[in-house]
Amino acid sequence: MATKSAHAYIKGIDVQPRKANIVASLVRDRYVADAVVILENTPRRAAKPVMKAIQSAAANLMQSGSIDTKTIAINRITVTAGTRMRRYVPASRGRALPYEKISSNIFVEVVGEEKAKKAAAKADDAKKADKKEKESK
Repeated sequence: MATKSAHAYIKGIDVQPRKANIVASLVRDRYVADAVVILENTPRRAAKPVMKAIQSAAANLMQSGSIDTKTIAINRITVTAGTRMRRYVPASRGRALPYEKISSNIFVEVVGEEKAKKAAAKADDAKKADKKEKESK
């Protein structure tokens, strides 16, 4: 059976990369079904975007062919720093103090096994039967 992979890349999540990486480390190297259950019960704000990225990557893999859903696993998940929006907040005595709104990018790669084709197995059995007939003659 062949192994296939697919990925999803979500940009501009309004969560700091350090906090999103904590959530990503909870599901790293797990099956997708287990990861979704873990993230549904994780009380962190970054859990929802990470789960969305994982489900998107799994959907991309399902589009590529007949994949066994039980074998879909997270191969790689990384959280990197996204763009920073520079803003100012008013302060006392007419001043303006700068601050940055930090975003993050989430990359998820999943792998899965293809389903065994039944037609191919029947064709192999037919070829073996033909060989046995030729040998017996």
